Amino acid sequence: YIVHPATKAGDVVLFSEGTVHGAMAWQPFNRQRRACLYRFAPATNVYGRSYFGHDGGGGWPKAIYNDLTEAQRAVLEPPYANRLDRPNIEPDGSVIMTTRNERKKQHDREVFGTKYF
Repeated sequence: YIVHPATKAGDVVLFSEGTVHGAMAWQPFNRQRRACLYRFAPATNVYGRSYFGHDGGGGWPKAIYNDLTEAQRAVLEPPYANRLDRPNIEPDGSVIMTTRNERKKQHDREVFGTKYF
């Protein structure tokens, strides 16, 4: 059967990706509906950085980045292991880039011939 949860502006609806789900047509044309997709997996089983073609804005339409803060852009990063350089959002909303130890990066270049193995 179909359940249409009663929600108010700012509410969040959580469900498993295994749940059949959908959304009613978005009526207000003067504001956006935004959605976030969170997936959890061990670091050894995540999508590679190239999953979205990371360089140059990823696989999202470029217009989606218009008027976003640095923190909002960080949320749109595709999933990848934390051994890669990635932006992290601090409690105050600022964004810092975390990176691996330079020796580990050098190891990847020497052994695998790439920046990331």
